[in-house]
Formats: sequence, structure tokens, C-alpha cells
Amino acid sequence: MAWRIEGTYFENCNCDMVCPCSTSGLSAPADQDRCRVTLAFHVDSGQVDDVDVGGLTVAVVADAPKLMSEGGWRLGMIMDEAASPEQAEALGAVFSGQRGGPMGDLAPLVGEILGLETARIDYADDARSHRVKIGDAVDIEVEDFVSPLDATGKGVRVSGVGFPADTLAAGLAKRSRVNAFGLAFGNEGKNAFSAPFSWAA
Repeated sequence: MAWRIEGTYFENCNCDMVCPCSTSGLSAPADQDRCRVTLAFHVDSGQVDDVDVGGLTVAVVADAPKLMSEGGWRLGMIMDEAASPEQAEALGAVFSGQRGGPMGDLAPLVGEILGLETARIDYADDARSHRVKIGDAVDIEVEDFVSPLDATGKGVRVSGVGFPADTLAAGLAKRSRVNAFGLAFGNEGKNAFSAPFSWAA
């Protein structure tokens, strides 16, 4: 059976700004010795087989080598506690890459699954500001960057990226704290991307 999901996402990593990993298709090294990144996906609408997964959020926390294409990523997933067992299973299969699609393309790079946890996830996407709070584990707020030289106020966009969408808004984290799956880090003032996404397989 086919599946489709669409919604909004944002991420925050420890690169300085406009992460070279994402913009090079993982062929350029990160700014730091290890890539520490959190991605939050809010599904506005979607079906996985006959399961409606709209209104739910999934977060992924990862630790990867400086050159991400080398693989060996360590990855943990946090599932929205509002998901029913059927919804959690369906979304877990999509975001683990088991059902193909964009996460399936990345699955060969994952060397270790750190775990799957369930928690209350508070997610907000408000124009240029994007926030997620997950219990005591994750508290991140990012803001899309608007150049003071940009009279349109549209903000900086990076196109041709491919994952998780073709065009991403570049930004910076105003607040960033992560303590999950044995990984503890803060990426305040560091790179952020945000975008609407639409996946299907």
C-alpha cells in the first residue's frame, strides 16, 4: 500500500549557519567534529495504508560523523504520545525508513538506533518562528533569517536541497537544549532550516 504525509518541519544542528551537509547532499563536512542535529516533523495530514496520521508530531535526534555520507549515524526517535498504537506503528515505519521515501534513502547511513520514546510533543510553526518542546528532553526555538539588505522581507532560501524538501528557509536557533538517548547538547545560535514538506511512496 502507498502512503503520503505532508506538513511542516524544522531542524537545528551545530553547524554555524547554512549547514554544508544539507546543502551539499552530505558530500561536504560539517563545521564541527560531530554533527548533532534535531529534526521535528508535524504531520498536518496523511495516510499510511488505511491509518490517518494527521495532527501528530515526530522528532528525530541524531549524532553523525563530520562527513555524514560516511554513515554510522546514531539516531533516536520520539513519537507523539497523542498517537494511537496503530498511528505510532505507521509513523514509526515511515520515519525509520522501513516504508521507503526520503527517510528510506537515509536508512543505509544509520549505524545505531538509540531508541524509540513516546512523549508529549508541543510543536508550533508561526510564520518565521518554529518551536518544539518535548518534556525535559528537547526545547528548541528557531527563527528564519531575514537579511537586513532584503527589502522584500522574504528571508533567505536555499533551493535544490532535496531533503526533506527542495527549498528550505535558513535560520538560527534562539534557544536549543537537547538531552535524549544519552546525547546532551545545545545548539543555540547555530544553524536551522525550516520548510513545508510533502512525502509519498
